[in-house]
Amino acid sequence: MKFKSALIFTLAGSLGLSFLGVGSAGEEKLGPDPKEVREVLDKAMAFLKTKQTKDGSFAPKVAGPGVSALVVAALARNGVASKDPLMASTLEYLEKQVQADGGIYNKFLANYTTSVAISAFQEVNKDGKYDSILKNATKFIKAIQQEDEKNVAFGGFGYDAKKRPDLSNTAFAVEALLAAGVPKDDPVVQKALKFMSRCQNLPGEFNDQKFAQKTTKDDQGGFTYTPIDPDDSKHKTADGGLRSLGGMTYSGLKSFLYAGVSKDDPRVKAAVSWIRQHYTLEENPGMGQSGLYYYYHTFGKAMQALGEDRFEDHKKVKHDWRRELFEALKKRQHADGSWRNETDKTFGESNAELATTFAVMSLSYCLPKR
Repeated sequence: MKFKSALIFTLAGSLGLSFLGVGSAGEEKLGPDPKEVREVLDKAMAFLKTKQTKDGSFAPKVAGPGVSALVVAALARNGVASKDPLMASTLEYLEKQVQADGGIYNKFLANYTTSVAISAFQEVNKDGKYDSILKNATKFIKAIQQEDEKNVAFGGFGYDAKKRPDLSNTAFAVEALLAAGVPKDDPVVQKALKFMSRCQNLPGEFNDQKFAQKTTKDDQGGFTYTPIDPDDSKHKTADGGLRSLGGMTYSGLKSFLYAGVSKDDPRVKAAVSWIRQHYTLEENPGMGQSGLYYYYHTFGKAMQALGEDRFEDHKKVKHDWRRELFEALKKRQHADGSWRNETDKTFGESNAELATTFAVMSLSYCLPKR
């Protein structure tokens, strides 16, 4: 199946005619024109085809099988079938990265790459073909969760079992486990939420860490990268607190919502309040242009999970966030169909395959949910 025909099926047939501009009179139309989205995606996919290596992988030196797994998940979400030649060869490559312990990794980033690979295999597991891989990979993820209840790291996930946990890796792990069918009330999910709560600038019952007690008004409710020995001192406040970051806050919010935490929960309400205060698609709040495409994909996931078609910011301005996300991505796409973040020194988005894949994933949230 060609990319374009797959996209036409997904955008038109699956979404319904009302979102193609032929709804009833007076019906509010949200999001961008699906035809525009298809054009941007066609260009992006044409670029990705030029970057696939002979073994089916994408940027293996950047993150092992991580980028390849993100490519599969992103394309699948945009309607590309697993039988498509690009998808088929990438899936074959990913299968070869399955280790004896059930993890899906090469030499490093075992949790991260296994988590995104679980999401990728789950997206295309329509006939149960990957059931065994998913079962074993899920066991692997569960086994590397931090288990020392007396340690602030309890419940978290790092890049592998020996690395200190952070919110990003924990969010990827939670998303993967839930996608693989792990129940929301499973202990591994609930323990992960406890760690993530300790990453939120919300002093009280869910976060007793010292940095939370020093939260500024501007940071209240947002999430930081890790409560354990932050890598970058510039994210510390003058009083010793930790800055809230855009990509991390959307990661925390969507993880809570995915795991069934109520919208009335104080953690969710506080995160949404912070987002209303810092709503933007021009930068990754707290990090500027760094990690911008990572930010876009967590933004899309969290906004869809939140379910507000028009998101109201603190100034009472209502945003058609799907359209705004699309416009932000469209204007940044290069002539060759790629996205690159040349200023990024933290998330590796100067690599076009990684930035483009995050952008394609983000585009899958730009049209109203089926």
